[in-house]
Amino acid sequence: MIRNKIGDIFLSAHGLTREFGYGDTKTIAVKEAEFDFHRGEIISIVGESGSGKTTLAKMLLGLLTPTSGTIVFEGKERDISTYAKRKSYWQNIQAIFQDPFSTYNIFNTVDSVLLDCIQLQGNGHLSKEEKIKKMTESCSFVNLKFAELSQKYPFELSGGQMQRLMIARIFMLKPKLLIADEPTSMIDACSRATILDMLLKLRDEVSMTIVFITHDIGLAYYISDTVYIMEQGIIVERGTADEAILHPKSDYTKRLIGDVPKIFEPWNLDQ
Repeated sequence: MIRNKIGDIFLSAHGLTREFGYGDTKTIAVKEAEFDFHRGEIISIVGESGSGKTTLAKMLLGLLTPTSGTIVFEGKERDISTYAKRKSYWQNIQAIFQDPFSTYNIFNTVDSVLLDCIQLQGNGHLSKEEKIKKMTESCSFVNLKFAELSQKYPFELSGGQMQRLMIARIFMLKPKLLIADEPTSMIDACSRATILDMLLKLRDEVSMTIVFITHDIGLAYYISDTVYIMEQGIIVERGTADEAILHPKSDYTKRLIGDVPKIFEPWNLDQ
């Protein structure tokens, strides 16, 4: 399998930890995570439900504050202490979430969703015609027609259309890093392949780094340059896709791989 040509390190974590609760009820969701993400790299963070991968993603997005540890962005310790600094950070780091039905504000039209992206880019001064042109281009990238979606509400779209609209937002914003949290888990296999192709095409066009948050180890192997395996908040395996999945060292990784059904082998359902 051909892997991607990747660039320099632009986002790192050192001792990243997140705890919930206090005393006897304290839960360590992520414990002392360490990693380096490179420009243009495709990364998968793999683990079962409750492994801490989504908590890690929320800390990277700035939606959760780390209990301890640091995040270094473009060579400097990340600072999102003010609204202006958070806005600047979110111009570079965006996300696609698992459930498209809960991603959108049901009171906002498709036009409003895309106009928010134009505003975030600092292009609110553009004329109406220029804004429509940008919205049309972003929808065309994901094989949607803006003229047919204009003034519709997200709940009037299918799940696949809502997922595509999320990618249209990313096409418009062109962030340096995209965190995709189970972006294809709620759509059919045909649409899943299309969505993945669109994300990879977008990566190629703007040298975007993509971090997939997933429980699907097969998907991680197919698309990733680097794979991190998480168990109970701890990164227990890391390496290239070949190293982590074809030659795993962790017992947990071996069990995850062993749990993947194999078409040409009898399934043992008594375990």
